[in-house]
Amino acid sequence: MKLNQTKGYSVIKQWLATQDLQPFAFQVETWQHILNGKSGLVNAPTGCGKTYSVFLGSIIQFINENPETYQTKKNNKLQLLWLTPLRALAKDIGRAMQAVITQLGMQWKIGIRNGDTDVSEREKQKRNMPEVLIITPESLHLLLAQKNYPEFFKTLRIIAVDEWHELLGSKRGVQVELAISRIVGSQQSAVSNRQFADKPLAESFGQTANCQLSAVNCQLSLWGISATIGNLQEAKEVLLAPLSSMPNYNESKIVVANLNKQTEVYSIIPDEIEKYPWAGHLGIKLAHKIVEVIEQSNTTLIFINTRGMSERWYQTLLDIAPQLSGAIALHHGSIDQALRFWVEESLHTKKLKAVVCTASLDLGVDFRPVDTVVQVGSPKGVSRFLQRAGRSGHSPGDTSKIYFLPTHSLELVEAAALKRAIKNKIIEGRQPMVLCFDVLVQYLCTLSIGEGFKADEIFNEIKSTHCFAHITNDEWQQVLHHITTGGKALQQYDEYKKVEKGEDEVYRMKSRRFAMRHRMHIGTIVSDAMLKVKFMRGGYIGLIEEYFITRLEPGDVFTLAGRNLELVMIKDMTVMVRSSSNKKSIVPSWMGGRMSLTANLGHVLRQTFSSISTTPSSPSALGNASGEVASPLSPDKSGWRGAGGEVELKCLEPLFQLQKELSHIPAENELLIEQIEDKDGWHLLVYPFEGRQVHEAMSAILAHRIGQIIPITFSIAMSDYGFELLSDKPIPVDDSNVHELFTTNNLVADIQKSVNSVEMAARKFRDIAVIGGLIFQGYPGEQKKARHLQASASLLFKVFSEYDPNNILLRQAYHEVFEQQMEEQRLRSALQRIQQNRIVLMYPQRLTPLSFPIIVDGLSRYNLSSERLEDRIRRMQKQLEK
Repeated sequence: MKLNQTKGYSVIKQWLATQDLQPFAFQVETWQHILNGKSGLVNAPTGCGKTYSVFLGSIIQFINENPETYQTKKNNKLQLLWLTPLRALAKDIGRAMQAVITQLGMQWKIGIRNGDTDVSEREKQKRNMPEVLIITPESLHLLLAQKNYPEFFKTLRIIAVDEWHELLGSKRGVQVELAISRIVGSQQSAVSNRQFADKPLAESFGQTANCQLSAVNCQLSLWGISATIGNLQEAKEVLLAPLSSMPNYNESKIVVANLNKQTEVYSIIPDEIEKYPWAGHLGIKLAHKIVEVIEQSNTTLIFINTRGMSERWYQTLLDIAPQLSGAIALHHGSIDQALRFWVEESLHTKKLKAVVCTASLDLGVDFRPVDTVVQVGSPKGVSRFLQRAGRSGHSPGDTSKIYFLPTHSLELVEAAALKRAIKNKIIEGRQPMVLCFDVLVQYLCTLSIGEGFKADEIFNEIKSTHCFAHITNDEWQQVLHHITTGGKALQQYDEYKKVEKGEDEVYRMKSRRFAMRHRMHIGTIVSDAMLKVKFMRGGYIGLIEEYFITRLEPGDVFTLAGRNLELVMIKDMTVMVRSSSNKKSIVPSWMGGRMSLTANLGHVLRQTFSSISTTPSSPSALGNASGEVASPLSPDKSGWRGAGGEVELKCLEPLFQLQKELSHIPAENELLIEQIEDKDGWHLLVYPFEGRQVHEAMSAILAHRIGQIIPITFSIAMSDYGFELLSDKPIPVDDSNVHELFTTNNLVADIQKSVNSVEMAARKFRDIAVIGGLIFQGYPGEQKKARHLQASASLLFKVFSEYDPNNILLRQAYHEVFEQQMEEQRLRSALQRIQQNRIVLMYPQRLTPLSFPIIVDGLSRYNLSSERLEDRIRRMQKQLEK
């Protein structure tokens, strides 16, 4: 049936006309596919109506099946299940959907189910499901732990997975895959392979008796909604894999919105470029330039990569622009929920002029009134940069405008590389995870709480997912053995015998205590213990990580949510504080603060440096890496530069010239290695431009291989551009052996010898053990301390290593260390590339601009001098520039 001939399309098109809107071609295409019973993936830039492409498709479908009664028909049960990765998104999406329902005069209800939903609302949903349920992956799994949960999904027509690019490649994405496989399985069991168009059955499923559409139109559809992602085809295949087992499964589709969304990137150029830059020192000094951006915009988002730095930036902006007091706010994941909600609502209603934020505001529903975005420091990835840029001009047809503020001079090269990547549409992909046994163990325990499960049925379902497509029968039996007996190593302990197999072949968790504990810990995000921060007089401020706060003494002052707070005491899991007028405070440093350069941005960065290396003299000949855009501020009056791609490189001309004089600028097909001797020792500096994580592993391997030549000790430092090996004796690397040092031969063995993979796996095992239910984190109000959790995990790790070395969770810990923490595949690719490249060995007489930030990074971590680090760096700069 053609879409434009249906009642549903007519109603929706008429409604859009009343809003002075016309549907985009990609939206109409999606609606047609939904009408035809197809599933797929919608890919469109941020702010171009992706939500409406699926939501309105569901409305059209319902109107077509109820053409006369669509406005009066109530209590239709669940029609659309909308998965979202963030709680904050649910409220916005629900508001947008409710506005449509109200204006169409329909009786649909929009429900939200996540950690913020109160118990009474959840009970109401169980008794009478709303037509649309917006839910997080964790809450969906909690729903699967309910008795009689298949009844919730009997009438379900469409599953929409919003922001799939954020979920793919994470364990939350695996949760989504498993939940979809169970919903599909429960529907197949319910219909017993009969078609929905069968009248008596259709009525029992809440469909109208006059459902005259073809049987294929009445089956479950699954749609992913994604913004910027490089591996669209794979993303679609991963999401839709569970549907392949359905009868009458239709060909899936990828719908791409060719809207040519414009993104303008403006680099904030420092007034003075240092020839010897060092990471992090520059950003705050340019804060006054951001004030000008804020004042010329209605609303501005200022993205900072870490929570600790967002606190510093918020305070700095208030100090230099007190007129912004009351008009600027702070938003990150550790701020109290009520305050975050207030910030989001105030942003929506334009009460705030600017918000300093982290990734907590990366995602957002359409039509938010944010017209300017500032990115402080390199985002380390093209996709992340575009996602944040898309928060401005967040309406169809608008141009996204983003300012890039460098935290050190060399980051301006990254700005130029980002422009080239955007122009050439070089976007990162997300690699899906496979064989996450900890998530599978948790999932099976979840099912055992509710209806229970039969092993053969669930085994076939999980094999339909991408994550577990290659699980073996032996691994499956190990998983079942693990949840029923504790496995080979723990079978003597009743605490690990959680699930029982009944005479009816159904696995169930009969212990109410185990069931309650499991419900409280469903989830895949494992972080260090968080303590609530509360004023002595009452009122919560936010959350702080245990490892940070336990290092402070009563009377110490720290910053949280933009306030200086004095620590009074820690009581239970609550940090008691009072306000402090002390100007000096400690800024919390949350765990995992350093992001690593992505492979795609590293590739473009090498190309950008290559263009510099081949330029004879004037960087102005480097060519335009992005479309020319006029600067919004006059360069003569404010020191701002235009958005043309070469401006960043042109202003760095003195730095590049010095690098060329002292050493070399590597071309794309070259690897630069510098050997420098000074009073600190012998420095070996290598520049692969592969990101901090790859460099961490590569430097350890190189140190190990050099150690096979002569006995030698190194200290190691690294950045996203390269790494340093520092020794107190000459380092034997020359033309005769340099290529052998970067070989891929015996790579895995050398990794295991050079890196303490056992210790890394032991730490990784803690998260796996928590997700897999081996470690109980404690009841609310009495959670175990982080060090106690690590001790428990370490004990289990040793037990498995000794008595059950083939344990699936132990194997997973080592696998995750190699694949995620050390990026073994990317490391191997980098070494293969280096083998094919020309290796340039240089022997500069002093530190070079490229080497300086890496060496400073090493000083900051191994600084034993009584001299302040910043003073020492300034002194080094002056000596080098003489």
